[in-house]
Amino acid sequence: MTWSNWVRQIHRWLSIAFAVAVVANIVALQQEKPAVWVGLSALIPLALLLLTGLYLFALPYAATWRGRRRTGGREQA
Repeated sequence: MTWSNWVRQIHRWLSIAFAVAVVANIVALQQEKPAVWVGLSALIPLALLLLTGLYLFALPYAATWRGRRRTGGREQA
């Protein structure tokens, strides 16, 4: 598996962890005295989702940039 495939897989699992943390947050808010740490627990997967998402967003642009660098900046027909 290549590096980008690993990042994609991690991004998918992080999205599941984030969804579970949001559901746990909603359940915790229904309690009489909600725990603060449950509300903050969703921020960890969210921050990691941001990092992996930015990497995945930049991949096509990086591939284009690397391709131009190899050809000397000229487009090939």
